[in-house]
Amino acid sequence: MWTTGDVSAHAYDAAVRFKVYLLIGVASGAAAYLLGLDVGWSIAVGVAAPLVLAAAPSFLAGTFTGLRSAADPAEAMSGTEFEDHVARIARSCGLPVIMTSLTGDWGVDIIVGTRPNRLAIQCKRQSRPVGTAAVQEVVAGAPMQDCAKTMVVTNNEFTPAARKLAALHGCELIGGAELRRLPAEIRRLTAPAAPTEIS
Repeated sequence: MWTTGDVSAHAYDAAVRFKVYLLIGVASGAAAYLLGLDVGWSIAVGVAAPLVLAAAPSFLAGTFTGLRSAADPAEAMSGTEFEDHVARIARSCGLPVIMTSLTGDWGVDIIVGTRPNRLAIQCKRQSRPVGTAAVQEVVAGAPMQDCAKTMVVTNNEFTPAARKLAALHGCELIGGAELRRLPAEIRRLTAPAAPTEIS
């Protein structure tokens, strides 16, 4: 909620921006006319220039600062927020979710699903690739939490050694650009096994 001071400051900022865009529109339209464009094209340039300028700051901010797209909210999260984000995704799959305590979790941050298909998830919000320690922790901790399957989720990528160790232990790795497939992988790993026919 804005206070009265916030509203007047916001209105003042909007008025200044409008005047600046109007001045830019008039100046660009006049410049187009002086460069030889007819009146219709000059008016079009005068209208388009402020619109392009109004859209430019957010585009340029992403270009020059190297910001990731809005599709990657994990970049702005803390480690705990990232765990909460992964838990929300698991809950959106319609599965029971248990978030373990910060201490004594045996390397398992989130438990998803029901027995016998419970999934142990280790979440790593890091600025560098995730190594073998995360895989070792979740693989070792899964039996302690009565989980049959394991997964490590990160906002970054995994080292080749971590990928090799995960493949050896059947641990699913989801990182970086693969985060969008997390719901499908959670559903796949927690799905009950199909009954086998006895002939």
